[in-house]
Amino acid sequence: MSLEFLWYIPNQAEPGHRGDAVTADHNSLDTLTAQAQALERHGWGGALIGTGWGRPDTFTVATALAARTTTFQPLIAVRPGYWRPANFASAAATLDHLTQGRVLVNIVSGKDNLAAYGDSEGDQAQRYARTREFLRIVRKLWTEENVTFHGEHFSVTEATVAPRPVVRGARRHPRLYFGGASAAAEEVAATEADVQLFWGEPLDGVAERIDRLERLSEKLGREHPPLEYGLRVTTLVRDTTEQAWADAEAKVAAMAKGTITRDPNRFVATGQQRLLELAARGDVLDDNLYTAPGRYGGGGAGTTWLVGSAEDVAKSLRRYQALGITHFVLSDTPYLPEIKRQGDQLLPLLRADG
Repeated sequence: MSLEFLWYIPNQAEPGHRGDAVTADHNSLDTLTAQAQALERHGWGGALIGTGWGRPDTFTVATALAARTTTFQPLIAVRPGYWRPANFASAAATLDHLTQGRVLVNIVSGKDNLAAYGDSEGDQAQRYARTREFLRIVRKLWTEENVTFHGEHFSVTEATVAPRPVVRGARRHPRLYFGGASAAAEEVAATEADVQLFWGEPLDGVAERIDRLERLSEKLGREHPPLEYGLRVTTLVRDTTEQAWADAEAKVAAMAKGTITRDPNRFVATGQQRLLELAARGDVLDDNLYTAPGRYGGGGAGTTWLVGSAEDVAKSLRRYQALGITHFVLSDTPYLPEIKRQGDQLLPLLRADG
């Protein structure tokens, strides 16, 4: 199975995300385009573009960047509730058609400021039941005609999407990524997603979750091709191991002093809580998984970091690959220089063994 290497584009209203450079034009089209075009030049397949109320609209940003690039694949994070399934299926199919099959989709069901955009289904069980319906309807609309589906949360009647997503080889539609570590989330992933994304957990935790998802897929009668797995993690790479750790510790010290702001998305979701609890096992796990950032305000993919030389980090990522991880979403700040550094130093090592 081929490997996918993606980055992260921080479409943020506020500058300085996770220690990035603070500039007035941090989210201008030119700045974000420079990152997307650098990703193309330095070997990356594309980038995750995050979502959340109070941030620039993810689909709009993805569309603008796709228009200014030729191979860049936007991994577009979307929320059921913010989008209705038929509206999203049509928008994504249109962008996929216009970009000749470059669209990737990340379905997000975690907490958000739901009331701000008129969503009232904040209960976890409701959110994941709704997500399951959303995924089923979107997939049907991308692959079937005259779709009728009446669920508890969404309904469509004799719906046909035009134009259709690009069909190429085994690809029938944009790949559907999904995250979440709760029992409800894992049931959705096991039955409806194409790729389950994990945060930067230790190897034993990832192995345990893959095993559970494999068993769930069989138990729940998964109808789609086998579930694939991805890792979303911060990778702090420097020319030497010593320099990487010196820089990592300096960043954490800045976080402790408040020089780098706390991640506003440190929600107490199941997956986030698993990461924050890792610090009790030690500051460094599995040779170079650094847990200290989570203690001082790091959230999401910034909670744990893989630290070291390109060779160190490549070795660690290959160990995740040996567990079954084939999709990697990496990042570090400042974003643009790190796109170049890791694209030139880290990716060739990973591809040499891929």
